[in-house]
Amino acid sequence: MKRTLEILNELERKGVLSRYATGGAMGATFYLAPLLTFDLDVFVVLPQAAGGLVTLAPLYEALRRRGYAEEGECVNIEGVPVQFLPAYNALVEEALREARETAYEDTRTHVLRAEHLVAICLQTGRDKDRERVRIFREQAELDLKYLAEVLQRHGLEAKWNEWTPSPPRSPTSSPPRRPAGSGSRACLTRRR
Repeated sequence: MKRTLEILNELERKGVLSRYATGGAMGATFYLAPLLTFDLDVFVVLPQAAGGLVTLAPLYEALRRRGYAEEGECVNIEGVPVQFLPAYNALVEEALREARETAYEDTRTHVLRAEHLVAICLQTGRDKDRERVRIFREQAELDLKYLAEVLQRHGLEAKWNEWTPSPPRSPTSSPPRRPAGSGSRACLTRRR
């Protein structure tokens, strides 16, 4: 995983991608006990090609030149299947702008804020997203004021109210204790 993040940082420095941040289940593990996942979801802002077209082709070509191969919808980078997801709407664009810089081991990386991960789950609307929202409410230290602003900006308050009938844990209460060994950021091997 560390080497994968180093490659992403290199691609960002060289301008192959303008901005990236980890999302999905792997992004959630920066805030929660580890979740099962198959891949590393990386949301990206890509440089625009001629005519304003945004394409993954230059990114995939840069990775091929470094010896990384596509495997279905992912690119295997140092043994980690990475799925690149271009910023596809205003919520994801905002999430990328507001992503937090953090470290994985001693490697700098960007991770979507927990509040944006929740909002993206609400917007996506799958059963596993509903479950992830429940887990975030129980385990993460959500900034509820900021979350409410995000939900309002992106029209997701009704979905939040539908999915969360009881009030979330107070942001001032102590966070729940994680199970022993849950501090690992290692990629697990099955999609939830």
